Amino acid sequence: MKFQVSCELQYEVRMPTTFIFNILVSRTSSQTVLEETLTTNPVLPLEEFTSQNGETRFIRLQVNDKIKFTISYKATVDLHYNMIDPKHLLTTIPVNKLDADVIPYIFPSRYCQSDKLQKLAVREFGHITNAYAKVSAINEWIYNNVEYHPGLTTSSTSAHDTITERAGVCRDFAHLGIALCRALSIPARYFTGYAYDLHPPDFHACFEAYIGGEWIFFDPTKLVPANGLVKIANGRDAADAAVASIFGNTTCMVMNVKCESLEETFKPYYIHDADKQKGLSYQ
Repeated sequence: MKFQVSCELQYEVRMPTTFIFNILVSRTSSQTVLEETLTTNPVLPLEEFTSQNGETRFIRLQVNDKIKFTISYKATVDLHYNMIDPKHLLTTIPVNKLDADVIPYIFPSRYCQSDKLQKLAVREFGHITNAYAKVSAINEWIYNNVEYHPGLTTSSTSAHDTITERAGVCRDFAHLGIALCRALSIPARYFTGYAYDLHPPDFHACFEAYIGGEWIFFDPTKLVPANGLVKIANGRDAADAAVASIFGNTTCMVMNVKCESLEETFKPYYIHDADKQKGLSYQ
């Protein structure tokens, strides 16, 4: 399934500033980048580097003058995913059997304080034995108990804060889902990407849980179709996958984000009743 994604970010720089952008589509077994362009106006020197696993692609930019500039990215992507019957996702893999690359996603992290949410997680979901049903219940609980409220939270809001405030945006919903999974010894990781049919258009955050040896997609906001996401990055939380990390004094003036299907036959797949439908994996 082919998608075209793009973003345009404009900044006003007031002092020498280093930017690390995370806007490039990830190159994985589930995504093939057919073509892409990356430009700045005015022209500025860009340096691309990748994460340790080679999947997440970063752009580093040093701006030394007081200027306004725009960075623009556009890509055509062929997206693949697997539909998995939940009956094959019944069990949680014990921690002592987890692969080394999965282990980091079982620990508490900056925005996902799973150690502080363990009592809540056990009380609400500990009685569910089916691992996929357990994470689906977490997903539904967040959707039903946390209000989607743009502008209420900040970049420092954590999962523990979201439980207290019972409101947030996609980033906060994802952090809470991750924290509750980890509190139940289910590895979970942050997922950020370009999202089809998201209103208003923006980058989107959700999460994946490691169940039965597969990374399975969940989105407690239910704002976008599960098969309409083009991955930018995974991480322990948003600290690992921020769209822009800025070291200096600058202001973002404009942010335009798009994700469009290039296939007339594309049918959005929404996971509303996860126990009766199939799980989705981007691996």
